[in-house]
Amino acid sequence: MTDLPTTMTAIAISEPGGPEVLKAETRALPQLSGSEILIKVKAAGVNRPDVFQRQGAYPPPKGASDLPGLEVAGEVVALGPDATRYKLGDAVCALTPGGGYAEFCKVEEGHALPKPLCLSFAEAAAVPETFFTVWTNVFDLAGLKAGETFLVHGGTSGIGTTAIQLAKAFGARVFTTAGSVEKCAFCHALGADLAVNYREKDFVEEIQAATETHGVDVILDMVGGDYVSRNWKVAAIGGRIVQIATLRGVSEKLNFSLLMSKRLTHTGSTLRPRDTAFKAAIAAALEAKVWPLIEAGEVKPVMDSVYTLHEAAKAHARMESSGHIGKIVLTTDA
Repeated sequence: MTDLPTTMTAIAISEPGGPEVLKAETRALPQLSGSEILIKVKAAGVNRPDVFQRQGAYPPPKGASDLPGLEVAGEVVALGPDATRYKLGDAVCALTPGGGYAEFCKVEEGHALPKPLCLSFAEAAAVPETFFTVWTNVFDLAGLKAGETFLVHGGTSGIGTTAIQLAKAFGARVFTTAGSVEKCAFCHALGADLAVNYREKDFVEEIQAATETHGVDVILDMVGGDYVSRNWKVAAIGGRIVQIATLRGVSEKLNFSLLMSKRLTHTGSTLRPRDTAFKAAIAAALEAKVWPLIEAGEVKPVMDSVYTLHEAAKAHARMESSGHIGKIVLTTDA
């Protein structure tokens, strides 16, 4: 398009620190190459890695924008020389390695998906990061199958609400942990078969009782710390555990005899640094297997709150309060 502006407003990290270091500034529009597309951002998701990046603990991968923001939704307004799938004006949502907190964002066309008609732009912006993460870790890496048991910690987080819905939709029995009676009730309403208030009860004991000591076949954990050994205790024989974060830090003392005697697989992954082809394969799987569920209304992003782009600091403060249920989103609309 020839009528695009040459500059845009973006929210940058002025220095490592608290939410107040997120500052609006004027940037040049991203320049496209290869199969990239330019999206006029209607909304951008806020995720925990954005907080870590703001704090100086999670630098963007080489070649990625230094701006935070790992997912966007909006309209395609320009095409790279090799981009062929989308046309100008198409509504999409997309995974990006950075740059989402801006009025325009460039992404690989293979990492973009058509915006489901049943979702608003704000809802669509809440999909890519968590759905890509849950799909590749729970279904590809851990191989969760219908009839198995599944545990996700932090059931009311963006990852948790997504994992509960997808695991249930694909036939698993779902367990989760949350930090209050209200959050546990929300998880139940979302489809969890058992939600354990970890502040009041031991999730290992509760789940072992619920499964008649069988344990859990697949565990998705972002907590780390002492949860590692507790996950091993609650895992079923031959269980698969995937680590995607360590919010409680690392655990240095572990009883590996339990890992061996139960024949457990404990692996982990990070999504942001993976190559273009890997992310495109996840996008294709989501479009084939999950998009029909979204279009049918069987699965949808859980929305906590929406802020304007200029309120990014408030959005980060909301996330760090841990009071949110579901996704926090920024919108470029005033």
